[in-house]
Amino acid sequence: MLKFSKKADYGLMAVQYIASVQYGDLQKARVVNTKEIAEEHHIPVELLAKVLQTLVKQGIVESHNGPKGGYLLARNAREITIAQVLEAIEGPLGITDCYQEQEDKTTSCSCFNHCNIRTPLLKVQDSIYQLLNSMTVADMMGGTPLITVQSLSTAGSGEGVSR
Repeated sequence: MLKFSKKADYGLMAVQYIASVQYGDLQKARVVNTKEIAEEHHIPVELLAKVLQTLVKQGIVESHNGPKGGYLLARNAREITIAQVLEAIEGPLGITDCYQEQEDKTTSCSCFNHCNIRTPLLKVQDSIYQLLNSMTVADMMGGTPLITVQSLSTAGSGEGVSR
């Protein structure tokens, strides 16, 4: 099953929340602290703090110190893709080990040399990456779904994921 880790979920929730406060219409833009995000989304504060520090190191958010400190997006919400947020937290995105090269240019997959599904899986992986790289934090702020997923019963008709 393809799914994001809890850290990736929390990172996306935090970035979306920061963007909604920073760029939303409901209130004046301001920094957002870890406790506020954690309470809003029922996220453990300690884990969220680690995720936010990772996002700071990767240039996704900025940290502002002081008693009224907190976090802001480092760039405009339209310039930060979902892929960038996920890679900042998880590292390179991939659905298999085939494409995760080691420092010595080898792969950890023992079936690499005789694998017959590597090429089809690369196409799937590329499609997922392109989708995540085309969606921005600003897209997450809207109330409409970013994508619609067809059921498996309609998948055979050539339909699938659409934007």
